[in-house]
Amino acid sequence: MNLDRLVRLLTPGARITVMTGAGVSAASGVPTFRSSTGLWKNFRAEDLATPEAFARDPRTVWEWYDWRRQLIARCVPNAAHEVLAAWSRRFPGFTLITQNVDGLHERAGTDPVLRMHGSIWDVGCWNECAASAHRWRDDTVPFPVMPPACRHCGGPLRPGVVWFGEMLDAEVVDACLEATRCDVFFTIGTSALVYPAAGLVDRARQHGAVTVEINPESTPASGGIDIVIAQPAELSLPVIDGQLPR
Repeated sequence: MNLDRLVRLLTPGARITVMTGAGVSAASGVPTFRSSTGLWKNFRAEDLATPEAFARDPRTVWEWYDWRRQLIARCVPNAAHEVLAAWSRRFPGFTLITQNVDGLHERAGTDPVLRMHGSIWDVGCWNECAASAHRWRDDTVPFPVMPPACRHCGGPLRPGVVWFGEMLDAEVVDACLEATRCDVFFTIGTSALVYPAAGLVDRARQHGAVTVEINPESTPASGGIDIVIAQPAELSLPVIDGQLPR
């Protein structure tokens, strides 16, 4: 059985890399804006999550992000987050990569987390003023004024996420690529559509890793995966974890 094989691979000395996407947070109630119901005031994410949209109408963009922050603030990590956090403490060779910006992995206790697309809880100065850091955390919910202002220059703050059309942080990308040199590579709750994240599983396979996909639906990557578990992560990960020797 696939489960038996997977459990045998998860030894104390194994190098384990996990990449997660929006499906991991769905059970926590985090809205997935790519779904058919992912409209907000008749806007799609692609209409709002761009530098051009922010330059044109920062208030509307911030209203969307502030709405999302308020929703996420009421969410709690689910069983999948909890298992992965426990694995980050159990396996010295564990690395977690996420495409999510919700911060639930960190709230569950996973540290560190390689955030490919930034964090919705970070902000930065839109003007990139010399007095401010590139990004910093601000848990204010809701912001009393939108767009919120930089405390240094008074200009607008921007959400600390990677927008469509922006480059990913080079250091994060390098760390993600290095993490593909592993023994077992999990892709969990991802659509396998967004690059470069979608290409990491192929890179791990090239390095000799056993690849595992956990997703209730098949993805473009499924055909090349060694072990496919067609279940939600919040159900399957606790079962896998329960089979590991204590």
